[in-house]
Amino acid sequence: MSKRDRRIDPRELKRLSVLEPRKSLTAIASDWAIIAAAIAASEYAGHPIVYVIAVTLIAGRMHALGCLVHEAAHYRIIRDRKVSDWMGDVLLAWPILGTVDGYRQNHLAHHQHANTDHDPDWTSKVGMAQFTFPQKLARGITQLLGYLVAINSIRDLMHMARRIGKSDRSTRGYKALRLGFYLGATVVFTILGIWREFVIYWLVPYFTFFCLFLYVRSVAEHFGSMDYSDELTSSRTVYPHAWEKLFFAPHNINYHLEHHLYPGVPYYNLPELHAILMRNEAYAAKAHITRGYTTGLPAECFASNAPLLPSQHPASY
Repeated sequence: MSKRDRRIDPRELKRLSVLEPRKSLTAIASDWAIIAAAIAASEYAGHPIVYVIAVTLIAGRMHALGCLVHEAAHYRIIRDRKVSDWMGDVLLAWPILGTVDGYRQNHLAHHQHANTDHDPDWTSKVGMAQFTFPQKLARGITQLLGYLVAINSIRDLMHMARRIGKSDRSTRGYKALRLGFYLGATVVFTILGIWREFVIYWLVPYFTFFCLFLYVRSVAEHFGSMDYSDELTSSRTVYPHAWEKLFFAPHNINYHLEHHLYPGVPYYNLPELHAILMRNEAYAAKAHITRGYTTGLPAECFASNAPLLPSQHPASY
């Protein structure tokens, strides 16, 4: 039995790894229901403040859909893998311009070679200005503002598309079906005359808060005051404040350390997995756990004496 396996009873791990499709399907339906409700409330109120709240909520649910794409990439939605992939594409990935298999190719390699030169996610980020820490608080604020005006969002999306495109293995038939999905949406939007609604309730949140939430979570998972010499200190679990769960940590995505240790455990069982692991004194003493995406995380990422520019940053990897 490996050292990792001694942290949890194999019977407990097996129980926690059992799929409960009803929970995932309910989560998908709930995310889309919240999006619909936010749009309806904004249209009914017709007030700028309500619109901003709606945009933020919609972006948070887009992030939630992305987190469920992550579950689909690990085959943690339903047991039928082929149906799971198609469901994941149509209901989760395609609406946010991704694909389940494209994400899977990158993400599983990340798991296999986490935080090493063979990790495509790591090598694509390390050394970039937005992932170089510690940095001055002013630079961090500038980064976040860059997402709210879509500049950084476009930068990140182009970077991600190039990276994932390198491992694209989709067939012509699949690409034709995906194109048909977008063309079908175009026809429906045109017939219903809802292009205005599509722009202000989908494109605006997508290119602003959605990408901002993705960036903050990406930083939280593997950057800022991390010790990459040990698996318990090279991934971060965050205890989010209640409101942060809506935006930065939907569907228990904050339990990232536990997910790296036991990726077969579906998202709805991660809190229990975490509680079990924390009973192990050695684990609890060493695991990298941070309190809050807007409190503890900034404290670990920003320093007043940090170099002004990333190019002046000392080598730390």
